[in-house]
Amino acid sequence: MQASAGPERRRAREGRLAILLAAVAWSTAGLGQRGLDASAVTQVAGRAFFAALALLALVLAMERRGTMRAFLGMGRSGLAMTVFLAISSGAFLLALNHTSVANVLFMQAAAPMMAALLGWVLISEPVDGRTWAALLLAGAGVAVMAAGSLDAGIAAVGLPLLMTASFAVVIVIARHRRDVSMMPATCASQVLVVVVCAPFVTLGSVSGSDWAILAALGVGQMVLGLAFLTIGARLIPPAQVALISLLEVVLGPLWVWLAYGERPSSATLVGGAIVVAAVVVQAVAPMPAGRGAASEAHV
Repeated sequence: MQASAGPERRRAREGRLAILLAAVAWSTAGLGQRGLDASAVTQVAGRAFFAALALLALVLAMERRGTMRAFLGMGRSGLAMTVFLAISSGAFLLALNHTSVANVLFMQAAAPMMAALLGWVLISEPVDGRTWAALLLAGAGVAVMAAGSLDAGIAAVGLPLLMTASFAVVIVIARHRRDVSMMPATCASQVLVVVVCAPFVTLGSVSGSDWAILAALGVGQMVLGLAFLTIGARLIPPAQVALISLLEVVLGPLWVWLAYGERPSSATLVGGAIVVAAVVVQAVAPMPAGRGAASEAHV
């Protein structure tokens, strides 16, 4: 027993470190976006372009000769995941152009609760009392943030909600179709983003430094975070993954506050705190048999 405890503790430490590094990588999205001069759609397409290249390299390294089979074998669930990941990914970066980084990240944190609600509505997935409490808390937090963003225009409210809802669909699909590999679907989603955005891209709006930032967002913020998450999620329980990942919503606003003096509104801070509390309530609940976190994707 004692001999086996050492490797288990080491695996747990490695898993927690990997999720910590994933959260740090994801938290740089707002910092990078605030340094861009390119138009909003060009930002979305640029990040997706570099992410698609990095993800394709990752899939090739993992699947080798089975790469084509991995893409062709995604099936309808994989295609649905591709579409909703593309929507969530695009809406995420567009939302950063219309509202604060804190507002976007706190909204995104509500996705697991929204997924629980969607699972209950669409496929009659049972929802226990603790999850209902988390849902009510998250709903209240999102309502507070949305009300506080109304003055900034409909995009400041609609885009974060679209991002969160579409990512919630991805979580539902991933949780119930665990035979579908997330990596090819995530790669395909970024290709789809590039194709859809291509007619609206204005390369003239891209400054010299933008290319480096877009590459960092696509490869570092998105793909490196995904790689660390994939490693960590296999070593520690889903509840720990969810709780450690919350570091993203703390660090993301902190980076832009330190670099650009961007202060979240009172409504965002209050609503965000409520959403974080909801995530904690749901994360500390026992995981029912046969269910796990959809933890191989991120916007």
